[in-house]
Amino acid sequence: MSYSCYGDISALQAPAISCTTVRAPDCGRYHSLLGIATVQRSAEADIVRLRKYEIPIKRVARNLCLDPALIAAIISQESRVGLLLDNGWDQERHKYVYIPGPYLMWDSEEHINQCSTILVLSINEVRARHPTWTWDRQLRGGICTYRAKMGNLQVYEEDPCDRDNYYVNSVIRRAQYFKRHGF
Repeated sequence: MSYSCYGDISALQAPAISCTTVRAPDCGRYHSLLGIATVQRSAEADIVRLRKYEIPIKRVARNLCLDPALIAAIISQESRVGLLLDNGWDQERHKYVYIPGPYLMWDSEEHINQCSTILVLSINEVRARHPTWTWDRQLRGGICTYRAKMGNLQVYEEDPCDRDNYYVNSVIRRAQYFKRHGF
């Protein structure tokens, strides 16, 4: 079941994914192309860990009118569902995925809700700034803005996030996979 007020994630197009200029968690240091199959393999591995959070993800999705598959995809993309975290820190130790307060660890429903709320705000900011964009472009822009802050949003050809389309297309492909598998 989809709760999305932001369009059908299944209908989005996501062309081939390159990692030549972006060091993504899924790209090995010496790989030049990250194809659809690689993203799918990552999603297949991540779905096992995501099942633990399926109920909170769906609850948050329903409350925020988001597609649960999109929430799952961002969790997968950002940290491989915690696999890339070291005691809450990302690999570069730039971000600590923890909300101060009791019981608000990176994998809590409250944290999922907070991050998903930021995504909704990002999508709505893009909608407000670009009312003439199609829903799919607004959604792509919102995903990008979630990652990169609204002030840094730039539009390059098809993907408003970066020149090689990596982040947004990877999130879309993961979301489509998770949607087909019950999210």
